[in-house]
Amino acid sequence: MAEPKDDDFLDDPERAEAEARAFETEEIDDADVELETLRAERDEMKDKWMRALADAENSRKRADKQRREAEQYGGSKLARDMLPVYDNLKRALEAAGDKTEENTALLEGIELTMRELSNTFRKHGLVVISPAVGDKFDPNQHEAMFEAPVPGTKAGEIIQVSAEGFMLHDRLLRPAQVGVSSFTG
Repeated sequence: MAEPKDDDFLDDPERAEAEARAFETEEIDDADVELETLRAERDEMKDKWMRALADAENSRKRADKQRREAEQYGGSKLARDMLPVYDNLKRALEAAGDKTEENTALLEGIELTMRELSNTFRKHGLVVISPAVGDKFDPNQHEAMFEAPVPGTKAGEIIQVSAEGFMLHDRLLRPAQVGVSSFTG
């Protein structure tokens, strides 16, 4: 709006008053627009800040979860590689049979090694899954190596244990390998 001339107001006082009101209104409108613009920018910045804050919190939680999982399950490859050692020690004990004068020292050495390995497994959260003949087959912990109709058993019962299984904390590292009855008589 053009600046009013001083001599225009002298001729028409009503016009001068109207123009003064319009000039004030225009200043108020400009201030309102500027205030609304600043509020919109503030709200946009607050929204961006809140999102960045939430993003940072989510990243922190994700990193914390990954750290915990790495602590618990980071050794799973090594543990999996040690399972055949456990199996072989167990087979050696079973194959040796009863203690005799000749094999007592050897059997005691194998038993000691087996006990130490079992303690180390337990210390690191590795738990043996040791099903027994007659237990019910559980596909979450057992792997059926074969099925056979064995009289005197129910379908789904374990009839032979080929190898023990292992859990690492709450995860299955290796299922127990078993034979399962398919007898329905």
